[in-house]
Parts: sequence; C-alpha cells; structure tokens
Amino acid sequence: MSRLERLRNAGVSIWLDTLSRELLDSGRFERHVREHGVTGVTANPTILERALSDSSAYDEQLRRLAARGKSAKAAFFELALEDVRRAAELLRPAHDGSAGHDGFVSFEVTPDLAHDPAGTVDQALAVWRRLDLPNLMIKVPATEPGLTAIERLTSFGVNVNVTLLFSLARFEQVIDAYLRGLERRLEAGRPLDGIASVASFFVSRIDAKADPLLPAKSDLRGRIAIANARRAYGRQRELFAGDRWARLRAAGAREQRPLWASTGTKDPALSDVHYVERLVAKDTINTMPEQTLLAFADHGDVGTPIDPASESPKQVLEEAAEAGIDLDGITRELEREGLESFSGSYERLLERLEPELGGAARPARPSSRTSRARRPLVASTTSR
Repeated sequence: MSRLERLRNAGVSIWLDTLSRELLDSGRFERHVREHGVTGVTANPTILERALSDSSAYDEQLRRLAARGKSAKAAFFELALEDVRRAAELLRPAHDGSAGHDGFVSFEVTPDLAHDPAGTVDQALAVWRRLDLPNLMIKVPATEPGLTAIERLTSFGVNVNVTLLFSLARFEQVIDAYLRGLERRLEAGRPLDGIASVASFFVSRIDAKADPLLPAKSDLRGRIAIANARRAYGRQRELFAGDRWARLRAAGAREQRPLWASTGTKDPALSDVHYVERLVAKDTINTMPEQTLLAFADHGDVGTPIDPASESPKQVLEEAAEAGIDLDGITRELEREGLESFSGSYERLLERLEPELGGAARPARPSSRTSRARRPLVASTTSR
C-alpha cells in the first residue's frame, strides 16, 4: 500500500490546491487523480493570475474572446470556468463513486464581493446555474458578511467551500451558518441530501507569523498552527453531535468537513510534509501544493490519526500565549492579508486582460524557461 493510500485509509481526502490550463493540458492533473488518489481541487483568482503569467496555454481562448469583444471580467469567468469544467469531468468518477461525498472542484467568488453578502450570493448562484455540475463547490471567504452568504447559499442547496478560515471563533460561526442554512431549507420542505460543504482552515500561515516572534530554539516553532487546527477539529466533532445535528442528519444532511489549507511547509527547518503528517484525522480533507503531494508520496508517514477524545492542544496554545503570541491578533491579520492578496491578484488579472482583449496583436510568447522574468505582470504571492 502506498503512502497516499494509507493517508486515504486514515480518512483523509487528498485535494490539490492549484488548477491551471497547463496542469490539465499536460495530463498531470489526470495522473494525480489516477496515480495519487486526488479527489478534489481548488481554484481562485491568484492561481489564475499566476497561470496566465507563466504559460501560453490560455492564448488561443483569449484570442477568441477578444474577437467576440468580451470584457476583462467576462473573459476571467470564461477562462476560469473552462478549467473548472474540465477538472470537474475528471473528478466526476470520484464524486459518483463516493455517492457525492468527494470529487469536488471549487471556484471562488471574486474578492471584490468579500464584504457584500448579497453580491456574493448573486454571483455564486449565477456560476452554480451556469455550470450546473453536481461536483462544483463555490468558495466564499469567511468574513463576517460572508457568514450571511454561507447561510443563504446553503439554504438554496449550493455546495459551499468556506475559505480563509484562521480562528476557532470564526470556525464556530461558519459551522453555525451552515447549520442555519440547512435548517432554513428543512423548514421550507426542501431536501438536504446531496448538499456538501467544507470549511477551509488555513494552517502554515499562522506559524509563518508566529515563529519569528519566538526564541530561535523554542520548541513551539511549527507547533502553534497544528495545535490551533487540532483544536478546531475537536470543536467540529462536538458541534456535529447532539440533538440539533441529529435532526438534520436524519433528514439526509452531511457534515461540513474540515479542510486543511495552506499545508505547504514555509519554514525550511521543518519537514516538507510537516503539516500533512500532523493533521491526519478521520473525515477531513488536506488540500496540498503539488510539490507537497509528491513529497508525501515519496516519504510521508501517516502515523497515529488525531483522536479528539484524547487530544488536548490546550497546553501548546497556553504556552504560546505565555510566550507573547497573540493568536487572535495573528488570525485577524491573516484574514485581512488574505483578502488583500486575492483582491490584488484579481485586479492585476483584469488589468492584464484589458489590453489583450482590445484587439491589438499579442506579442510572441517567450519560452517557458524565461517567460516569468519577461512577462509584464508580476507574479503574485502564492495562494497557499
């Protein structure tokens, strides 16, 4: 049994945290599905911006869109949703084979709507109806206004991937919004079966903020984000229990699964599979960078899965607080920075598309070896 097979047998769904035309055209995505057991993928404007900067794979479609007089925003949706359609087709067997439990591709609402719940709902419903795919998820940022959108979209039967989650308090609010959406739908006499949702809890970015504030030899390095995520997992198990959930489950509802995001290791002193190995837990998802997926396939160790009944991350978090780590402040800052990063990527993407859709001849594309340095658009910070 391969390492990734053992990870799946421990209850972890393996998703990829990037989607691009080059990944699809090259056949790498199909190989990850076939050989590495990948059963999901996520996309966002940052990923597409980077893909456009690094590849000529979108050129032909861009020329067609320019000939049709498409705006930059319309072109963004055409380009991104074509990738989503193709990925969804490759993941459809995983979706059907799991009875709708897995096999999803996630598409994020544009970041200009992060604080506009009505606009988020309108755009999400438009994409949901346009694609009409059972294995589509709409990504909604976990801002305070986003909670309203999560509840409403769930009540409409839309699969929601809640993204940019960092704090336990917001995680609890997200679960409550999902449950309220299901309750509204149940009260309206609509079916609950077939609705899926995940809550994307970001991990390594927390250590990237916290570790530089610790002494060089502190044994808390690389552990605070893990403790924060394990605490969230324990709380998720508690909230999907009891009478409130039992009523919804009896009506066919599915739990909102935790998804570990930002699991690529940023500190070179840590193992390249550090965050995957330490967050093995039943009924979770790990969305990995491609290099992390391959690293785990080569040398990852599943170890002992998390047991919320015996697991207590409290001591680590208390020690972090005593060391002066303001976890609440860090998570608030990360939410703000995440939104700013996505917004910046989206704005640069539209700025890049505008002249390319204006009818002027496009310059010859430099070779892939040198294209990043010569392309006018500066590549964004990684989405992970």
